[in-house]
Amino acid sequence: MPIATLVVLQPGYLPWLGFFDQMQRADVFVYYDDVQFDKHGWRNRNRVKASDGTARWLTVPVLHSGRNQPAILEVEIDNRTPWARKHVGTLRQFYRRAPFLDRYLPALEELLERRWTLLVDLDLAVTGLLCGWLGLERRTLRASELGIPGKQSERLLALCQHLGARRYLSGASAREYLDTDLFTRHGVEVEWQDYVHPVYPQQHGEFVPHLSILDLLFNCGEDSPAILGGTGVGERL
Repeated sequence: MPIATLVVLQPGYLPWLGFFDQMQRADVFVYYDDVQFDKHGWRNRNRVKASDGTARWLTVPVLHSGRNQPAILEVEIDNRTPWARKHVGTLRQFYRRAPFLDRYLPALEELLERRWTLLVDLDLAVTGLLCGWLGLERRTLRASELGIPGKQSERLLALCQHLGARRYLSGASAREYLDTDLFTRHGVEVEWQDYVHPVYPQQHGEFVPHLSILDLLFNCGEDSPAILGGTGVGERL
């Protein structure tokens, strides 16, 4: 059955607002889980706001030995350190005065403390929990399970064709490499996200954008979906 809009994004750990904006605008959302893992990207880390007003990383340690260029779905978590307990402790410390911390942190703590082996399984589970809090229900698929070959633009177009998508929604950074003419020739419209980040009530001084969506949820609770979509309180950057 044809769909209107497809989004294809790599999984991430505790993703930022723009990730969920793309999911909100998609009819079908594909996790791009079988492309190469980027060691300094967002697959296993994200930022939260510290008590001194700066952005700090929460990083899930991963095992690098044995594979030079693993796919995202192959990356294993390094469980030799209590990373989950540290992440929860850091969140509790940084957001202890946030009005909605106690609403969300217990469920997140329970999820993180499970025994995870593969990073992709953790990322998808965390994203699913966050989507539940945001009231986001979308059809989600994994690229690795679809059996669609190809590289870069050709594969993204093939995913659109396989799913019957008339529109491909992409983040603005893909302007550097996406072959939009290829999509046009095959009757698929390319739409750029160009997300305008909202300014919302936040702890610890001057507003810091581009943090994990946990920052929005801990500070704004049930108002978070409206703020994410640009219809709630606050301004836009």
